[in-house]
Amino acid sequence: MSANNISLLRVNNLRVLVPTIAGNLQAVRGIDFNLNAGETLGLMGESGCGKSLTALALMGLLPQGSRASGEIWFQNQNLLQLNESQLCQLRGNRIAMIFQEPMTALNPVHTIGHQVAEPLRIHQQLSKRDALDRTAELLNRVGIDSSGHRINAYPHQFSGGQRQRIMIAMALACSPDLLIADEPTTALDVTVAHKVLDLLHTLAEQNGMGLILISHDLGVMARHVQRIMVMYGGQIMEEGTTPSVLSRPAHPYTQGLMASRPHWNGQQSTYSSQSNSRPRLKNIPGQVPALHQMPLGCPFADRCTFAEYDCHRSLAPIRSLDQTHLMRCRKKV
Repeated sequence: MSANNISLLRVNNLRVLVPTIAGNLQAVRGIDFNLNAGETLGLMGESGCGKSLTALALMGLLPQGSRASGEIWFQNQNLLQLNESQLCQLRGNRIAMIFQEPMTALNPVHTIGHQVAEPLRIHQQLSKRDALDRTAELLNRVGIDSSGHRINAYPHQFSGGQRQRIMIAMALACSPDLLIADEPTTALDVTVAHKVLDLLHTLAEQNGMGLILISHDLGVMARHVQRIMVMYGGQIMEEGTTPSVLSRPAHPYTQGLMASRPHWNGQQSTYSSQSNSRPRLKNIPGQVPALHQMPLGCPFADRCTFAEYDCHRSLAPIRSLDQTHLMRCRKKV
């Protein structure tokens, strides 16, 4: 059996309640998906759609007072039934995450070498010297030059892009079975970003590592993930193989995301703020509804030009467009 046929992660009816001044409200509203070993999955959607909360639920790191329900099966263990001690045995070892904000994720009072080496010493019982040697290798791999001399430096002595690369090295330290990358290249220049993403893609292919990549960059999705899930209002609106979703977006929300990106025609962009000779960049009217304003029906209905009366009253069922392409919408395709 190939790695891509071995189930690594199975999520069933995942819901996340978060405390607000209006009470406990659902931020993730019953999502289901699978991930096989060696498979790469992209999670996309506007800010506030539930992408990062989904990732934090998988890690057991939800904000204080938040609660997850449903099932998260990771290699035959339901993560939602594990206690904190059991989760600590998995985090940083078999499951790792690259967080969005490296300056808040890194500890300012410990050296970079100490922080990257820590999971190696805890989970793999390496000696201090061996762990630091491995740390230097990891930092070199993500593009930190002279890493052998810089492992004794502190986070404030690195640029934002370098701190992001350090976070990536830390996540890869124990060769996890599942890596969740939340906007991992936001602070990186284009060349380094491509190098890092190619590294993650190679690890998924060669080591059977499952990769969940959260990004707003459609170009990153096109090059580095095999499947895409489009989220909105805490729900999955569309899911399918990357070529299918990007070339034949079916849900109005996915179509809006695709239409809002800049297009290039030869040397000229189709967007210009100073000229009427080319069409302006399109945008999706309105904004993601707040949790306490979530409608009864489709969360996108108020922004959708195809919305019908029933769309505002009840949620559409998920339907198959083909064997690999799913959509939650009443719109005819």
